[in-house]
Amino acid sequence: MDKRKTIATAVMIGALALLLVIALGEEDKEPATGFASHRIVAHAMGGINGYTYTNSLEAFVANYEQGSRVFEADLLLTTDDRLVARHEWTINMSKLLGQQTVLPAAKQGTVLEYAQFMDSPILDIYSPLDIEKILDLMQAYPDAYLVTDTKETEAGLVTEQFKLITEAAERRDPALLERVVPQIYSRDMLDVVNKVHVFPEILYTLYQSQDSDEQVIDFVQESGVDITMPAARATKSFVQKLKKAGARVYVHTINDEDEIVKLSRMGVDGFYTDFVSEVDLSSFRRLR
Repeated sequence: MDKRKTIATAVMIGALALLLVIALGEEDKEPATGFASHRIVAHAMGGINGYTYTNSLEAFVANYEQGSRVFEADLLLTTDDRLVARHEWTINMSKLLGQQTVLPAAKQGTVLEYAQFMDSPILDIYSPLDIEKILDLMQAYPDAYLVTDTKETEAGLVTEQFKLITEAAERRDPALLERVVPQIYSRDMLDVVNKVHVFPEILYTLYQSQDSDEQVIDFVQESGVDITMPAARATKSFVQKLKKAGARVYVHTINDEDEIVKLSRMGVDGFYTDFVSEVDLSSFRRLR
């Protein structure tokens, strides 16, 4: 009986020691801070009242109040070379944004002048944004981050866009650039952006990329960029290899809880979304 007690005690001590080692190991892992501490990226400033792609001031404020801190904005050049928040210059986008009456028919599928863009309400009530107003918001909300979706790949246009971003930030406070996270669309684009400004975080988005998984993994190891991709490309093997190479992995654009849970269990770190907030994410009990 005493021998059995001794064995049981030894087993218990061993188990407690193992738990202690695990606990200490967890403590050694410093929690993520800054941009990396957030798992939600509000797509096109986030959805508002069921609408998507507004890239509007009100969408930013509504999603910030719901707990989101990272905001993706679509950024395009106007005819007079100003950088504004618009997903695309198409007739369909004008319809989606409810601008059939505020814009002349001939202007609904074309690139707009800056003044006309800024004077055209979205869905009658929401306010358009340009890079200046976005940076004003970042000053007013000092824990907010901007992820850029500038769409251009030609080096001259990329340079022009990021000069506009950098110069606008430097006029206010150069520290704002620490909270700007460029998305790049090719490996070559990293050098183009770095010649304008070296940002602390870069996301390589794969939705335009023809790179193989192996090329992306090698690029992560060489450059230290993080990765975002469409859900269809996010296989468990690819995600795990990217994470082993040192990348944080994001997937876009996801609004379904079941899909977020599935991708999270696969190892995905963050999600571009229209309608899921950081607070919502913390309530998903099935997340790992």
